[in-house]
Amino acid sequence: MSCTVSMTVNGKTVSREVEERTLLVAFLREHLGLTGTHVGCDTSQCGACVVLVDGRSVKSCTALAVQADGAAVTTIEGLAAADGTLHPMQAAFREHHGLQCGFCTPGMVMSAVDLVRENPNPTEAEIREGLEGNICRCTGYHNIVKAVKAGAEAMAGTQATPVAAE
Repeated sequence: MSCTVSMTVNGKTVSREVEERTLLVAFLREHLGLTGTHVGCDTSQCGACVVLVDGRSVKSCTALAVQADGAAVTTIEGLAAADGTLHPMQAAFREHHGLQCGFCTPGMVMSAVDLVRENPNPTEAEIREGLEGNICRCTGYHNIVKAVKAGAEAMAGTQATPVAAE
């Protein structure tokens, strides 16, 4: 059975006819062409599919598109400013080498943005706990944690302080 789903994605109102069982990640990737949201596991374990729904992180591989009907969805493509200026968290990941192959990075960045929204000045332990639902198979998490700390401080307009060595 199909239905019409309407939502705001990255600031633009979209409406599509979809099957009721369409996952939000499939809606974003297949219906809207927003392929920055990745599918890594299909079981909500890896976090590569994280997007923001009404400002909160959601694993889009386990949410139905109809559940986001009427919501504001932000994907990694919509995080940067319209002129291409990176969001402070994106810039911090780049500056602090918080990525390697990049597959997990969109979900990691989106989760970090929500983490900082909830806790504007997280400790290293709080960052590690906040990212537990995101898996990176390439890096040690040290640079990711440094990036999130720096991104949090940039979002708050303060200077970054070093994260302790592992």
